[in-house]
Amino acid sequence: MKPIHAVLALTCAFACPVVAAEPQEEARASAAELIQRLGAALKQEMAAGGPERAVTVCRDIAPALASELSRKSGARVARVSLKSRNPLLGQPDAWEQTVLLDFDLRAAAGEKAETLVRAEVVEEPQGRYFRYMKALPVQPLCLACHGSADSLPESVKANLAAQYPHDRATGYSVGQLRGAVTVKQRLEQAQ
Repeated sequence: MKPIHAVLALTCAFACPVVAAEPQEEARASAAELIQRLGAALKQEMAAGGPERAVTVCRDIAPALASELSRKSGARVARVSLKSRNPLLGQPDAWEQTVLLDFDLRAAAGEKAETLVRAEVVEEPQGRYFRYMKALPVQPLCLACHGSADSLPESVKANLAAQYPHDRATGYSVGQLRGAVTVKQRLEQAQ
């Protein structure tokens, strides 16, 4: 275990506040809805036009779904990763980076990526927030665009190179941690 990972794991083990059920349930529902709807859209586009069309789901539909869920819930709902495809969307903030590193550690220690979740109340310079993250494991369907470079169809490689010149989101295998759904809800200040 790397020293920074050990510190992060111990810090959370002793300093992560207990979270009330209501914001956690709302965040869990938002994350589950994003994952379900995104998965359905990916399957539909893969069936209609293969991986070339599926690229547009993550590029166009996923941010639109996250935006819709953000408006509906009043929280910021997004997808983040340490290996971003589009640095303009989904760059993790400091808290999200810490959680993603913790998820990586836990997955490396044998925990299944689909079980990795973090929920806590965090004090930030702008106020007090409820933070929630749910890991996104790589599914077989994901490999059409996120698999190893030698396994990607040439048309997908060309599409990714044209749309994402700074893409770092390939080289995955099934079950690995691709990133996470993140939810950030501002909490009312105590009077």
